Amino acid sequence: MLGLMQDLPLTTNWIFDRGAQYFATKQVVTKTASGVERKSFADIVAETRTLAGVIDGLGLSPDARVGTFAWNSGRHLGLYFAIPGTGRIMHTLNIRYFPEQLIYTVDHAQDEAVFVDRSLLPLFAKYLPSLDSVRHVIVMDDGAPAEIPDDPRILHYQELLDATEQIDFGDRVADERQAAAICYTTGTTGNPKGVLYSHRSTWLHSIASMTSGVFGITEADRILPVVPMFHANAWGLPYTAFMAGASLVMPGPDLSPQSLITLLEQEKVTIAGGVPTIWMSMVPLLDAHDLSSLRAIICGGSAVPKSLSEAWRAKVGLPLTQAWGMTELSPLGTVCTLRSEFDDLSEEQKADVRATAGLAPPGVQMRIVDSGTRQSLPWDDEASGELECRGPWIAKQYFRTDEPGEQFSPDGWLRTGDVASISPLGYLRLVDRTRDLVKSGGEWISSVDLENEIMGHPKVAEAAVIAVAHPKWSERPLACVVLKPGETLAREELLDFLAERLTSWQVPDDVVFIDEVPKTSVGKFSKKTLRDRFADYVLPTA
Repeated sequence: MLGLMQDLPLTTNWIFDRGAQYFATKQVVTKTASGVERKSFADIVAETRTLAGVIDGLGLSPDARVGTFAWNSGRHLGLYFAIPGTGRIMHTLNIRYFPEQLIYTVDHAQDEAVFVDRSLLPLFAKYLPSLDSVRHVIVMDDGAPAEIPDDPRILHYQELLDATEQIDFGDRVADERQAAAICYTTGTTGNPKGVLYSHRSTWLHSIASMTSGVFGITEADRILPVVPMFHANAWGLPYTAFMAGASLVMPGPDLSPQSLITLLEQEKVTIAGGVPTIWMSMVPLLDAHDLSSLRAIICGGSAVPKSLSEAWRAKVGLPLTQAWGMTELSPLGTVCTLRSEFDDLSEEQKADVRATAGLAPPGVQMRIVDSGTRQSLPWDDEASGELECRGPWIAKQYFRTDEPGEQFSPDGWLRTGDVASISPLGYLRLVDRTRDLVKSGGEWISSVDLENEIMGHPKVAEAAVIAVAHPKWSERPLACVVLKPGETLAREELLDFLAERLTSWQVPDDVVFIDEVPKTSVGKFSKKTLRDRFADYVLPTA
């Protein structure tokens, strides 16, 4: 027997209409090349309804993929609703991809149109001759004086808006399982893979972010998504904000530490989200600013060093909130909020808990399995195995593939590529990425654990650990270390520091001091680049 409940589609249009009806006076603030632009939700709604008419008028296929090549801004937010709202599929293009990756993803998605910020035109113009599927390039003038290329496909955003009437697209999407957006992975091997989000998955992901055990977002919040809108839909924050009625503060192209911290202070931001490198760069500036409005600093993309979280707590009274996820998870997988069982712990003990990836929200199931037997392992915070997930906002297959493939288990779970342990209370502790583990003499060494210990040294800014070939032990860890400005540190001093905190076989065999840890397109440490750089490195002999 079926229930007797109404069955209405869960779509991005529902989110849009709710924001329009209930929260018209809320703000979207965008930092531009010429200043700060302020629009109300009502302004965004009016422009988006006109933009939907523009998209209809371009003569695109009913399920066309429409690209965005843009910074975090109010205009980009409008595209988040206008493209899927008209039944098309939004493809947020990664502006930091290598040329061959960008061209591949546009070709693979078969984008028919791309909306481009004018400040990014010099970069995008390099790709235009290779983008055969693209019929229209719509230039959004963001105040930059960039030259507009001579290409017949070029159209001007404002001219199109001025010539178009608003349309009501609220009932355009009838099936909640219809595709809404596509994001491509930022993996370091092979071609990027397309993850095709549905309206339903986006709606459910947004609801989860509003719950108290996740981010607890309400209409009282002012959210600064530093995470790019081209990276897993800015972690879903734009959709969640519109659903909850939270104002948005968009950083635009200037992601310098000073610009970001000024926005945090002047716009009285309550929630901000970004990768560890963003928060690392801001630590030296914290003493000079009042950030008392903040109630949550979300940090994801890679493991959060305990020392970084504690540096923020020491300076502003608020530690970082670690979150873990993947593009395949829309991307929310876990968030580290502290359960009531930890109320009586010391601050040091709480810091240890905050160093974990946290709890899965309702909607995400996790398990760890033995890589050989595929049997589930216990949640005892000791057993470690391959982490697998499933849930209504988790991918079951990649775009334009005939079958799920090896990244999905025979019973349909996503194989994340992470090695992890889970505590009896459900706290996820990431041991490492499977490809980043160091196997030394039959024993596994976690590069994440080593990096956290190294970055605990007061003179160290960043550290990445990679495996280097060893004639006796097969592999041994090599520490690649970036010092804080003006600091000096001897190799032996750092190794002695680690010897007091690690067992002897875990201590790296050598340390190399580098100017910067290379980053991926979304700000993660690029260990592939380091492995290539030090492929022939010879470790010192004892």
